[in-house]
Amino acid sequence: MCGICGVIGGPRGVVEPAVRKMMRSMVHRGPDDEGYAELSLGTAEDGPIAGFGFRRLAIQDLSSAGHQPMFHPATGDCLIFNGEIYNFRDLRLQLQLDGTRFRGGSDSEVLLHALSTWGEAAVEKLQGMYAFAFHHAATRRILLCRDPLGIKPLYVARRPDAVVFASEIRALQASGRVPGDLDVAGIASMLAYGAVQAPLTIFEGIRSFPPGTMEWIDSERRGPPARRYWGFPRRSGAGDGAVTAAGRVANMLRESVHKHLVADVPVGVFLSAGIDSTIIASYAREFTPQVTAFTVGFGALADGDESEIAAGTAAHLGIRHVGVQVDATMLPEAWHDWFASSDSPSIDGFNTYLVSRQLAAEGVVVGLSGLGADELFGGYNLFSRAPRWSRMLRTLALVPGPARGRVVSLIGRLDGRFAASEKLADLVAGDTTVAGVARSLRRTFSNARLASMRLQPAAVGLADDYLPAPPLRRDPDLDGDSFNTVSRLELTHYMGDTLLRDTDANSMRHSLEVRVPFLDLPLVDYVAGLPGRVKCLGGTDRKSLLRRACHDVLPPKVRERPKTGFTLPIGFWMRHQMRDACEAAIERLERTAVLDGAAVRRVWGDFLASPRSQHWSRPLALVVLGQSIG
Repeated sequence: MCGICGVIGGPRGVVEPAVRKMMRSMVHRGPDDEGYAELSLGTAEDGPIAGFGFRRLAIQDLSSAGHQPMFHPATGDCLIFNGEIYNFRDLRLQLQLDGTRFRGGSDSEVLLHALSTWGEAAVEKLQGMYAFAFHHAATRRILLCRDPLGIKPLYVARRPDAVVFASEIRALQASGRVPGDLDVAGIASMLAYGAVQAPLTIFEGIRSFPPGTMEWIDSERRGPPARRYWGFPRRSGAGDGAVTAAGRVANMLRESVHKHLVADVPVGVFLSAGIDSTIIASYAREFTPQVTAFTVGFGALADGDESEIAAGTAAHLGIRHVGVQVDATMLPEAWHDWFASSDSPSIDGFNTYLVSRQLAAEGVVVGLSGLGADELFGGYNLFSRAPRWSRMLRTLALVPGPARGRVVSLIGRLDGRFAASEKLADLVAGDTTVAGVARSLRRTFSNARLASMRLQPAAVGLADDYLPAPPLRRDPDLDGDSFNTVSRLELTHYMGDTLLRDTDANSMRHSLEVRVPFLDLPLVDYVAGLPGRVKCLGGTDRKSLLRRACHDVLPPKVRERPKTGFTLPIGFWMRHQMRDACEAAIERLERTAVLDGAAVRRVWGDFLASPRSQHWSRPLALVVLGQSIG
């Protein structure tokens, strides 16, 4: 896990200073080592070059043999790579059988030789989380690539004289080569969904490189069009019934955890009271009996603290357990640091920030997380709500318009929850397919509220649902399979644009690598291709396939416990301990020319006057945005 950056195009006197500025801005991503290399893009001695920069968090092969940028000894090819290749041992063996000799033991060296030997065909052999830049010396071209699900970040700015790339948006801004003009479309998408929707960012010149995509770039900063090398399977396991599928899922999960434990530093497991982390801990102790489970407790600070149940689970499994408690006195300082270190505004990142901060303080370098299980196996109530609402809304469409309007108005007057009536209005007037309803239920601000801030979708270049237009990454209802429709959207939309990005940014802020065994590619390919009915037995039991697959490794108390989670009192903090910081961010946002300042102030004022009128996520979206552009 590291930070990569580079400039493709330009003279030496310009490229190196820009790359080194980006490297300095990402020390937190790689405190153990750094490296810089210049690479030729043309035949002329004084022609354009590329500069590769690297910050290293040493996890595999802690010796100097893992240093990057890494050069191939025979071809001169060069690689900078952020992430982990979990099947690198299998690839290494294949390469050795073909005559390749290795000098170290890192997955980075395996990836370099794979690319030099097999070309871009190597990418389709990879299983892992990664973003990399590879300089092919013979053709003087550079290959940019990102893993299929977008677990690791990669951002690109395409300038007239160069392509600038990095693991963080802040690094691109630090380069001095990328303007800081705000992107109204990115801002609108962030307020609509609580996080900026890829490929947008809140800056005009910066875009997120698409997951599962590779692109060659030459000296003229052009090449073949970017190529999507991976996509969700349609029906890969369609013939398997529930019993067969459960057996295969259990075996694949066990193998995934085994691969994700590979490291030359201690690996811990994030343990909560839920089944996802318990499954990972159960399999991890088979391969690493001394594995440590870590639980962050919030005590009286949160509803549903999971420390006691997690400690009991660890005792049942016979593994060491470390409980870390968040101290209320550190919250203001942590809140300010979260603001200051945020790479992209999101309403969902503070929990991850606190957990990562506490684990890093305990000396944890690598942690296994249960992220991805809910999206893949159906852990959210959205899997039942979206089909139910879709059916209801299609029936409601038969009711005359004025009557529908009266229903919406009436709901809005109940308990003063105007936000509920706004969401319902969008649902009634919007796309009533399962996919459309699922997207709408994930919304933060309503269409009407965004319009009051001068953010009409067509005017800022977005589709009606405030997603980038034309509609990329969208699937229709998949052959009437509502489960897979929702799962596909959650995996690409909420998980991709919010959870994975927040997890990377907030964990790497503390030099902590988070690995996600539920997103191992063979497992995703298999489970995503199963019919929804196999994953949702009985139609109501959440994650029924996963529970059946891992029944024997789950303690009874965890197996039978419904999904609850914990909730931090962020709304209370915003009105009390953190109010001054929130007020300052709202004032900065009011002063921008992008939004209607009076509309921004109304949202904040309504929240202070009547907290029940809307969920705290709405004003928080304005607060984090104000901090990001301030």
